[in-house]
This record gives sequence, C-alpha cells and structure tokens, in this order.
Amino acid sequence: MTPADGSARGPGAPRLRRVGVLGGMGPEATIHFMARVLALTPAEDDADHVPLVVDQNTQVPSRIKALIEGTGSDPTPALEDMARRLAAAGAEALAMPCNTAHHYAGSIAAATPLPFLDMVVLTAARLAGEERGTVGVLASPAIKITGVYDHAFARLGLEAVYPADQQRLLAAIRAIKAGRDGEFARRVVREAGEEMAAAGADAALIACTEFSTVADALPPGLPALDSIDVLAEAVVAFSRAGVAVRSA
Repeated sequence: MTPADGSARGPGAPRLRRVGVLGGMGPEATIHFMARVLALTPAEDDADHVPLVVDQNTQVPSRIKALIEGTGSDPTPALEDMARRLAAAGAEALAMPCNTAHHYAGSIAAATPLPFLDMVVLTAARLAGEERGTVGVLASPAIKITGVYDHAFARLGLEAVYPADQQRLLAAIRAIKAGRDGEFARRVVREAGEEMAAAGADAALIACTEFSTVADALPPGLPALDSIDVLAEAVVAFSRAGVAVRSA
C-alpha cells in the first residue's frame, strides 16, 4: 500500500519531508541544484533520498528584463503561483535555487504557510560563521542593483565587493544559459575572481546558479562558497530532520 503522502517507502524506511523547488531560473541551474542535493544526501537506497517536487517553470518573466533593463513584466505573480502549486502538490517547505529571484522572497514566503528556505539569509549566515569580512560577490548585475546580498551582509557586519564590469558578467550568464561559449564564461569568472581578490576580498561568493556550473574557473587561493551548496545542505537538513543517524 502506498503511504498517504504518495511515496513508496518500506516499513523500516525513514520519514523524509518533501521539499518544493521553484525552478526553471534557469533550467540547467535547477538540475545542478538537484544534483547537489543528491550528492549531499547520505543514502543507501532510493528511499533515503530527499523527496523533491520541482516546478521547472521556464516561463517565469525574465528577472534580467524586470530588474536590469526595466522593460519586462513583474515576475512576482508567477513566483507566487509556483509556491501555491508546490504547496498543493504536498511540499512541506519551499526552496528556490535562483539568487536574483530572492529579490521577491518576501512575496514568495507570504504566498503559502510553508517555511521558505531563504538561500540569501542562509548564505550570509554561513559566511559570518566563517568569520569572513569582505566577500567578493560573483553574480548577476541584478544582485548589486537590488542589494539582495548587501542588505543581508549589513545585518551581519559583512562587506560586499563586486567586479567593476557588471555587463561582462551578464554576457557570461547569457552565454551559459544559451549553452555556448563556455570558455568565455570561464575566463570571465577567473578574471572577476582575480579582480575581487585584489580589491581585498577574503572569500568569493558564487551567487548566481549559472556561475555555479563554472565555479572551478575561480583562481586558486581564493576561498569560495557556493550559495547553491548552502541551499542544498539546508534542504537535506530540513528533509531529514528527526531521521536517526545510521550506526556504522
């Protein structure tokens, strides 16, 4: 018999909580996030893995057009609808592997009674816990424009520095989204890392899920934290809360 929540667990399997993912921003980044959740989950069988409900919604209005160019539709209604659909599908918490879309985090969190695992808040707290001071932010220009991380950093005594050529970062993001010119994107990431280190950054924050796919291009010697990993760890922890640790 299938349990009431629709999963197919055996009698001795742990009860894992289901997480809803607001995805599609972009599609490859969402898949990368899911792979990180998979990799970070201690599992011996299918039933040990985190149950995810994913809305791979590629039709969310462009955050670039809305926040950078000022020509696009407001993504808020689409994001709120996604949150409600995921709640109706049985999600017990929500996560969104898109840094830029966290500009709308308040509206998403208010759309349902479910907990929202805020990637920006979680990442800022991790950096503060690591006693970082000045953090180089590798992200879409929308992150700097909206101050998404600046606000979170200010509450914790962190300072952000950004590469000077924000449009070059945007060009690299677009190249990754289009699946072309990977070497250009990798060169942009490497040079941005070198610039931020020279500006006093004691760590780099990968705050764009497109850049997560080329994070290994950052220069050696600059410690890096990927916000995708922080969110993936939070998803695993939420889902497995209360699960007994297996004995060796």
